[in-house]
Amino acid sequence: MVRVHVYVSGIVQRVGFRFYTARKAKALGITGFVRNLPDGRVEIVAEGSREAINKFIEEVSIGPPRSKVDGMEI
Repeated sequence: MVRVHVYVSGIVQRVGFRFYTARKAKALGITGFVRNLPDGRVEIVAEGSREAINKFIEEVSIGPPRSKVDGMEI
């Protein structure tokens, strides 16, 4: 099992980003949480297999259609 702590910046609030992230995590068998931060970023804590986490990070970096990911701190 691998655990990652990720901060995502860009247009990631009020665009369905948390729902998208939670749906991707569930599909990959990943546990954890996602929440909005007051500074406009989204915080993600995710735990799963290395393969699942790598795929998850790839999916999150794309985001839902209305979002625009400018940066990720892992």
